[in-house]
Amino acid sequence: MIDRAKYTRAFWEQTRAQLRPEGRAFINGAYVPARSGRTFNKATPIDGQKIADIADCDRDDIDAAVAAARAAFNDGRWRKLDPSKRKKILLDFAARVRDHAEELALLETLDVGKAALNSLDVDVRLAADCLSYYAEFADKLFDEVAPTGPNDVALIKREPLGVIGAIVPWNYPLIITAWKIGPALVAGNSVVLKPAEQSPLSAIRLGKLAKDAGLPDGILNIVPGFGDRAGEPLARHADVDMISFTGSTEVGKLMLRYAGESNLKRVALECGGKSPHIVMADADLKAAAEGIAWGIYYNQGETCHAGTRVIAHAAIRAALVEEIKRVTAGITLGHPFESTTWIGALIDEKHMQRVLRYIDIGREEGAHVALGGARALQETGGYYVEATILENVKNSMRVAQEEIFGPVLCVIDFNTEDEALTMANDSPYGLAAAVWTRDMNVAHRTANALHAGTVWINTYDKGSFATPFGGFKQSGFGRDRSPHAIEKYTDLKTIWTAYR
Repeated sequence: MIDRAKYTRAFWEQTRAQLRPEGRAFINGAYVPARSGRTFNKATPIDGQKIADIADCDRDDIDAAVAAARAAFNDGRWRKLDPSKRKKILLDFAARVRDHAEELALLETLDVGKAALNSLDVDVRLAADCLSYYAEFADKLFDEVAPTGPNDVALIKREPLGVIGAIVPWNYPLIITAWKIGPALVAGNSVVLKPAEQSPLSAIRLGKLAKDAGLPDGILNIVPGFGDRAGEPLARHADVDMISFTGSTEVGKLMLRYAGESNLKRVALECGGKSPHIVMADADLKAAAEGIAWGIYYNQGETCHAGTRVIAHAAIRAALVEEIKRVTAGITLGHPFESTTWIGALIDEKHMQRVLRYIDIGREEGAHVALGGARALQETGGYYVEATILENVKNSMRVAQEEIFGPVLCVIDFNTEDEALTMANDSPYGLAAAVWTRDMNVAHRTANALHAGTVWINTYDKGSFATPFGGFKQSGFGRDRSPHAIEKYTDLKTIWTAYR
């Protein structure tokens, strides 16, 4: 349990003053500058101030990282290590993440603008827990023996793929990095991690923590940089066996193209979402409002599976919106260092302007702004947008079809169950959905008909490392979390033996 009283704004300001973020790449067990010598300026969205110079890596740095990862994979320094030793190293890695929780939380908040207490109590904690979860599989994974004739033995083995390219987004850098490197490493792979250019700091720090835990050099490499100069060379690299990508659907499609035009590497994608809540007339409106408000406004709405569309029965729509407003009043927008803040800054000015433009598009399409709708805390120099509700939305409007990725909720009426389901599924995305009703027949009938990777009934955003996460349709394919994620980073090999 976190001592919230300890983590005042003064505490974070003091810690920030002492912080010296590392901005170099981490390749083959050492921090190194970009081979070109170039850097780029990383500013924080909290107040627009510069926080670090980051190595502006390109193809040459990717080549070096992939070569180190390939050499480490080929000589077996990690994949051939006794499983109990790999488990111990990964558990130690997780422990070091916990030991450096305050530092990592501050790096995460400075990078992306989320509330510092959320970075500490959610992002860092879940990243460490994820590494621990997968570490425990190291000495518990078994292969199979197939049923054959009396003079044959057919072993079915799972083997690591080789070099994994992991490309992670800026909204949950630590958590999603852990989702990828945890199962990839426990399976015995080497990893080249490319963090988003907006959020490289915590990933870069992880490199040294992993080395200090005993992870051999070359097994985890971190290469910061921009998508066109670092991300594309990684995705096109002929010696990379798989790209595991989380980000926009637009870039996800590029990953498929790069794989096809290079070495036909595996691709796993977790892309965008436009997740619906269906709220039936008999729903517990207070519970639904809690789930809806926190499901859209947590992390400033910068969440892939944020519940951005509320499809509410016309009979209860007005009462539901009033309940959502009541809950939202307690989800405070403020400086991310304040212990009372839940909604912090958006990732950068360009993204803030994009979110504000979508609110204007909603107005132009005929929606009514029932709450918020404007920039906030402009005097700080940061990039904040109020929690916003758009009413009178039609599912065909752009604000209901396109991913806004900000604190903007769209409310749509329906009159029949079929109408609600049609609208909920009328989206290019299929990452998550929810249904709110007291009738379990309706609940399960609706859940089965929704095209989404996760469907919640009378709750939202509950999860566990034991449950897989990923999408249908243009939300991608392949799953993070759960034992199924390990399968993604392995392949099957049959070894057939005939004997007399």
